[in-house]
Amino acid sequence: MKTMTATSFDVSAACFHSRPLNLRRNTTMTSFSFVKSSNFNKGQRSVVVQPKFLNFRMMSSLKGNLEEVVGVPTSVPVRVAHDLFLAGHKYLDVRTTEEFNAGHAPGAINIPYMYKVGSGMTKNSNFVKEVSSHFRKEDEIIVGCQLGKRSMMAATDLLTSGFTGVTDIAGGYAAWTQNGLPTER
Repeated sequence: MKTMTATSFDVSAACFHSRPLNLRRNTTMTSFSFVKSSNFNKGQRSVVVQPKFLNFRMMSSLKGNLEEVVGVPTSVPVRVAHDLFLAGHKYLDVRTTEEFNAGHAPGAINIPYMYKVGSGMTKNSNFVKEVSSHFRKEDEIIVGCQLGKRSMMAATDLLTSGFTGVTDIAGGYAAWTQNGLPTER
């Protein structure tokens, strides 16, 4: 009996298990929920994809956009972020207060995503609430930190909380200063 191994397809690796499925000849498979047609001719095959998230099927059918389902923020290079800033996007700096006071983009609003505690850091449990007091859910916001990790986590939390115009700054404030973009203290 011949078998084939399914290979990955370009949707979002974060959404699916990476184990290959064995597809056997003359076996009927059930289609994944976002495949619109279930009328398959004899000889055609579809692939069953097991999502990592239990409610993924329901969410993908309701939303239709996998980025919205997973909540992955858009991340842009600092030059693009600067252009967005000049076009009216608001800059949310999620670094600590100490980092912010050492230098930041002009007009940036500082709401720390994490606080220093001893030798480590802990998440600001009021982060979304504090952001909501400065921004509306539909505001266009670029989110930056020092190197890009905290801002990506913060942007993801904001998207999950219903903010719709969130963009992450890849490389953070370090890349901002390396590119000679304006700063203030």
